[in-house]
Amino acid sequence: MTINIKNLKEKLEEEKKVLHDELKNLGVEVSHDSEEWEATPVVSETSVQESDDNDLADHFEDFEERSAELTELKARMKDVLRALKNIENDTYGVCETGGEKIEEDRLEANPAARTCKTHMDQ
Repeated sequence: MTINIKNLKEKLEEEKKVLHDELKNLGVEVSHDSEEWEATPVVSETSVQESDDNDLADHFEDFEERSAELTELKARMKDVLRALKNIENDTYGVCETGGEKIEEDRLEANPAARTCKTHMDQ
């Protein structure tokens, strides 16, 4: 059975849109290639100047959580963009570690997979 690249590309494009929306909720796009983002603090009704130490600590903790989540989303976006580029270059579905074809069921489960099952933990 051959890999349905058109279907996988559609899945990747949809995931790209979802990731972009999630990234926009957490930060601002620094560059227009959807790979560079910076977290933004949550804006609250209480201004930072009026906040006590506990409020400031809460703001800082929230910002750190947003930054961590943004980092994970950026990594996933990078994988999705790489997969879309590989489709354009006719190099999609090739394990980056061993060079063999990535299994169809692995690509169906994760269209942005970079490795085959044998190398997925490396």
